Amino acid sequence: MHPVMQVPLLDLAAQYAPIRDAVVEAVTRVVDTQRFILGPEVEAFEAEVAAYLGARHAIGVSSGTDALLVAMMALDLGPGDEVIVPTYSFFATAGCVSRTGATPVLVDVDPVSYNIDVEGVRRAITPRTRAIVPVHLYGQAADMTPLMALASEHGITVIEDAAQAIGATLDGTALGTIGHFGCFSFYPSKNLGAAGDAGLVTANDDALAARVRLLRVHGAQRTYHHEKVGGNFRMAAIQAAVLGVKLRHLDAWTDARRRNADRYRQLFAALAANLPVQLPVELPGRKHIYNQFVIRAERRDALRDYLRSHGVGCEIYYPVPFHLQPCFAYLGVPRGALPVAERASEETLALPIYSELTEAQQQYVVETIAAFYAQA
Repeated sequence: MHPVMQVPLLDLAAQYAPIRDAVVEAVTRVVDTQRFILGPEVEAFEAEVAAYLGARHAIGVSSGTDALLVAMMALDLGPGDEVIVPTYSFFATAGCVSRTGATPVLVDVDPVSYNIDVEGVRRAITPRTRAIVPVHLYGQAADMTPLMALASEHGITVIEDAAQAIGATLDGTALGTIGHFGCFSFYPSKNLGAAGDAGLVTANDDALAARVRLLRVHGAQRTYHHEKVGGNFRMAAIQAAVLGVKLRHLDAWTDARRRNADRYRQLFAALAANLPVQLPVELPGRKHIYNQFVIRAERRDALRDYLRSHGVGCEIYYPVPFHLQPCFAYLGVPRGALPVAERASEETLALPIYSELTEAQQQYVVETIAAFYAQA
């Protein structure tokens, strides 16, 4: 083993340094105008990101969570409605369903991609099902073709949770443009990250897009005249300005993440071929953007502690599936009912994958993992 090297899970300072002047200029431009909410900066970013994704409409909102919430509100979800979601995701996927008064119906995930299990969705559909929320977890597409066919057959809306997947594609089509809505997060740790919270809703249907635009400003077309009960889901102009600068670099950053993923595979093959570790699989037809590089590992918690003690940042996404969260106990889904997600929550670990990661850092990560298992 080499001496301890510091390899953070994410290094936003390294990403910021080469674009600092452009970001400062963009923020200064907004401050000088004193127009901080919506306005020309947001409209310009919406147009740019819509073109980037190939979406008819892109609506800037206040966070990825609010993107999901406002899309669900646009469907008038409420008590008695059901929304099918994977049990293994960031909390907002199911939390937003509950906030509308609808019931989240939790299904298991695929053991390879960790995305929603299509057969589980098929079994979960009832006459009360209003929406399905496939999550493109870690930056790789869910199995959208059969999901869209199921949705069409039953008259169900599909809301893509693409919070981790901007720039990812399925058979060349951008995620977030396949379903009825796409919901993106620009939380700072995302591949395209704001200087705080921000999000986006995409839609190809004019009426659905108009409903989201209405709801993000308290349901008012004119100030103080409210057609619907909406919310304060407005994007800040400073966030749009920062995102506009970063969007120009997104493809290069994605390419670097993908190269780093390939390099991990080479390093594991060369230095740690027989370890009890499974690397992520990029499925056919998918362009994976590696918001996270997630391995499966025996003795996961001990490995995590060992890596952290040797300077390697790592994180568990996610340690508790929704059906085992106290707030969803009322759904009555017992431990053991969704075993793939439960096993994933016990075995998965995210390694550093950010675009500025060096080959030496990656080699150190793999060598440290090998050293952990060598001591057993």
